[in-house]
Amino acid sequence: MDTATLPSTLLLTFLLSVGLFFFIRASTKDRTQTTQLVCEQDEATLMPQLREYFQTRSYRVAAVDPKQNQVTFEGIVRPSWFLAVFLTLLAAVGLLCLSLVLSLLFPNLSTVFLGLVLVSPLSGVFYWKKAGKHELVSLKVEAAESDQHSPTQITLTAHRDEITELRRTLGLKSCE
Repeated sequence: MDTATLPSTLLLTFLLSVGLFFFIRASTKDRTQTTQLVCEQDEATLMPQLREYFQTRSYRVAAVDPKQNQVTFEGIVRPSWFLAVFLTLLAAVGLLCLSLVLSLLFPNLSTVFLGLVLVSPLSGVFYWKKAGKHELVSLKVEAAESDQHSPTQITLTAHRDEITELRRTLGLKSCE
């Protein structure tokens, strides 16, 4: 190979490895958001639906603040086997590519570099330990004024996937 090709390939492979590292690290990032939703139903019919929805999603009521009309649910988010295996495979492929380029540059140490692939299961272990966490969902329902036709407003603080699923399941709309 050309002498300029190997260092440039090493640089590109190294940059891809850095991206892979940050991708694995971001798999456990907290993605809690606060959003406001509206519903055409009144508070009396909406609250039992919300409670039932969160109970079917394995959340339990942690706190109730009747003065602010706020309920806090808690649950445990379990890590995904699929994602742990997927991240391990990605790390193995990335480390294999890096070790192959390093083996071309330093042929005497090729077996040492190929041994880097054995480190790849650490990415799955990292994800597994960090992804299983305690999740809190805060729900505040603001009842409509005396006008029966004004929508009920819900302020929800939860993981973004939970917000999306709640909107889809109950047919709620975002405030604009």
